[in-house]
Amino acid sequence: MGRKVTVVGGGASGMAAAIMAARQGAQVAILEHMDRVGKKLLSTGNGRCNLTNLSLENGCYHCSQPEFPMRVISRFNVERTLGFFEELGIMAKSKNGYIYPNSEQASAVLDMLRLELSRLQIQVVTGCQVKQLRKKNGSSFLAVTNQGDFFGDALILSTGSKAAPVTGSDGSGYRLAEGFGHRIITPLPALVQLCCEGRYFKELAGVRCEAEVSLICAGKLLSKAIGEIQLTDYGISGIPTFQVSRFASVSLARKKPVHVVLDFLPAKSREETETFLKKRVLQMPHLEINDFLTGILHKKLAAVLVKLSHIPAHQTAAEVAQDAWKRLAGQIKSFQAVVLATKSFEHAQVCCGGVDTRGIRPETMESKLVPGLYLTGELLDVDGICGGYNLQWAWSSGCLAGIHAGSRKNVGT
Repeated sequence: MGRKVTVVGGGASGMAAAIMAARQGAQVAILEHMDRVGKKLLSTGNGRCNLTNLSLENGCYHCSQPEFPMRVISRFNVERTLGFFEELGIMAKSKNGYIYPNSEQASAVLDMLRLELSRLQIQVVTGCQVKQLRKKNGSSFLAVTNQGDFFGDALILSTGSKAAPVTGSDGSGYRLAEGFGHRIITPLPALVQLCCEGRYFKELAGVRCEAEVSLICAGKLLSKAIGEIQLTDYGISGIPTFQVSRFASVSLARKKPVHVVLDFLPAKSREETETFLKKRVLQMPHLEINDFLTGILHKKLAAVLVKLSHIPAHQTAAEVAQDAWKRLAGQIKSFQAVVLATKSFEHAQVCCGGVDTRGIRPETMESKLVPGLYLTGELLDVDGICGGYNLQWAWSSGCLAGIHAGSRKNVGT
């Protein structure tokens, strides 16, 4: 009879951990408080499941120990991850380095993971509320739940964060980890929309456009990203917004003022933009200013930028004062808005913060405080940028934990 391993949480990292532990010959049980495992996985990659990314480096992850995420991932890297999915029967494909299942269906990935759980005879207990976890007699672990007691030689916490609680990530794992003495760095929303101050956002709602988003705090650039953004009645959304949002969360939590600067023509410098506008005047002097940026910027966006530049909307281009073009170029290149807040955990894809990684061994994901206890995935203070990085973290941390928790020789090392 193999070792007994209890996995609390049946998300991406929990399922990966359970599968790898069972492949070591362990007897494994997953305790999941939702009505099914893998619910959050279904929403990843807009339902297409961006499994991982071929471009991995330290800068793709944020952590209080900057080197920690890649120390883990280097031990279960992209190549091993793709091998893991190939063994499950999933054909992967690359889209400019972004890796998806060939079917582009997150549901297919979940189906194959669940089939492997079944093949390995892993016990999956859904609707299972963990009331208490403790270590007995210095060796085995006891999980007290609403569906009875579960014992294990090793315990893997894969409960997720507080992001997207409708999928099961309700933050309950932080309390469980604290119960074993682990420090929790305050979780905050990340990969989330930004709520901004400004009366013009209602006029801009629905606009999608290419822009560079720069996040500024006390005159210092915290982060910037480029791509398609969405302007909304409350502020800004879209992948570039998500990429910088964790820095806004941290600064706002520290009561520091934050603002964004949006560059709507990132391919041109400010001087080139001003020159471009003046050249366009010579080409099309007859155009009224409310038509002047048609074909360059979204009409609703152009109208707001013209208004902010204090240019009368019905002047022709030839009638506009020369200094107005400098003001308009400035608005196009540096549209500014104060960030009031991020959207809540309900809207966030992941969290920044979580279990302090200083208490975790990157080689195995085992707790430094409690031998035989392993922690994985979003529960930890690790958050990646958009593009498959958070799932890669789930696979790497989960598989490493499973391999070591399920193997006799690695327990307590």
